[in-house]
Amino acid sequence: MATLNPQDIPLSLYIHMPWCVRKCPYCDFNSHAVPNGALSMALEKEYLQALVEDFKTQINFAQGRQIHSVFIGGGTPSLISAQGYQWLFAQLSALIPFEDDCEITLEANPGTVEHDPFADYLKAGINRLSLGVQSFNSNHLQKLGRIHSNQDAISAIGLAKDAGFKRINVDLMHGLPEQTLEQALLDLKLAVEHGATHISWYQLTIEPNTVFFRTQPILPVDDVLEEIQVQGEAYLIENGFTNYEVSAWRKEKPSAHNLNYWQFGDYLAIGAGAHAKVTLSDGVYRYQKTRLPKDYLAKVPAEHLQFKKIEADEMPFEFMMNALRLNQGVPTSYYEARTGLSLQSIQVQIQSLIDRKLMVDDPNRLSCTAKGHLYLNSLLEEFL
Repeated sequence: MATLNPQDIPLSLYIHMPWCVRKCPYCDFNSHAVPNGALSMALEKEYLQALVEDFKTQINFAQGRQIHSVFIGGGTPSLISAQGYQWLFAQLSALIPFEDDCEITLEANPGTVEHDPFADYLKAGINRLSLGVQSFNSNHLQKLGRIHSNQDAISAIGLAKDAGFKRINVDLMHGLPEQTLEQALLDLKLAVEHGATHISWYQLTIEPNTVFFRTQPILPVDDVLEEIQVQGEAYLIENGFTNYEVSAWRKEKPSAHNLNYWQFGDYLAIGAGAHAKVTLSDGVYRYQKTRLPKDYLAKVPAEHLQFKKIEADEMPFEFMMNALRLNQGVPTSYYEARTGLSLQSIQVQIQSLIDRKLMVDDPNRLSCTAKGHLYLNSLLEEFL
């Protein structure tokens, strides 16, 4: 493996806010119902201070880089006050500077912007919102265990625009319990008409350790799911959206943070259950933080758990699993620069996929054909 130069790889930051008002039946994320029904200011302050201490333990991984993007996920990050975020960003950027145009995304639940108006989050430094709408259909929202209504969702997009946000992502799911083709398309139509500039549109999957896994809902049949995908994609294209990743559609520029993930960039991670990937001169490493908020707060700063080097035989799959999600793929040069491995070591697999019309025959880019995207999981098995 060649010596890696981390300074050439963008560095992002993921911040995990682990609390939500109520756990949704489909959710397998590291989220926990907020203690006593509300997040106290004392607990907010304690957690934010723990995040700063956690960040201090990761300064050496920056290796001269600035923070390229920040994504605050959860849970429901909008349970934290705008003032709290303003304080947090000041502390973090004093330790590792943020780039001048650093994209800072906040996930927000349309039913839980409790603390402050969107304008206050914008003033705090957050410049991109990701609204967890999931559906505009009241029956589907109820089945999904969401605490917001369809009117809350519509209102949240409008309030975000009025507050001055230029970049607004709307998360939508399709293939919901008993969902029809018409209902799925209406969800997309409402998101577009009310001003979403970026849409994350993905099919509901039933994950282990969820209520839906234990009590299986009735989902649309495969023919309906296929028609939802085909007609939904056609509608988005007709309305000026570009599909740049498997489930990501944009009118604005791409999500800088997610793009860095898919291009095999680096990211630090703070907060309960947060996962990180960092490049050092001798290889690429992953680590995570303890999951339960009480355990995370019990030992400040939290330890780096499972600090593990990605082995050379794992690297091709790890890289391609991310890069080939992008419709345009990535420059060929990224493979060696971000894995330390020679592209020649996987040339046999690449040529086989090109011959089968699953990868594009382009010496300057690694990308799938349209057919390759349809069979992406099978394609990726070639790199195991």
